[in-house]
Amino acid sequence: MIVFDLKCGSDHVFEAWFGSSTAFEEQRERGLVSCPYCGATDVIKAVMAPSIPAKANSKPATRNLPSPEVMKAAFEALAAAQAKALESSEWVGRAFADRARAMHVGDEAAAPIHGQSTAAEVKDLVEEGVPIAPLIVPVIPPEALN
Repeated sequence: MIVFDLKCGSDHVFEAWFGSSTAFEEQRERGLVSCPYCGATDVIKAVMAPSIPAKANSKPATRNLPSPEVMKAAFEALAAAQAKALESSEWVGRAFADRARAMHVGDEAAAPIHGQSTAAEVKDLVEEGVPIAPLIVPVIPPEALN
């Protein structure tokens, strides 16, 4: 396995693991690699710093990271909170950007919605001051559920 630093068209940088460089390219070409922040699929490899091992006579850096159990619990709590919020939210699919913009300018009554947008649409909404937030856990569109 190999980890790559990736970057989407909105300049979000994130890491992802792949079996090989070829596996990354194949998945990217099929639209299977997306930004966890905005969902964009226009993803490229970002510049990565080389991995330089520490000197043998140096002290290891100490980090105060949460345990895997704490991280798992935090992620599960976020996922549960998101699921609860989505219960009272309407799935609008690809119409998300248009509906969010219409609510923002007052052409449509404000209501909780969720859906899909391209990186360009997300960028435009943010620049226009439309209050949006990415979902933490990806949502499967209702039409794709079994």
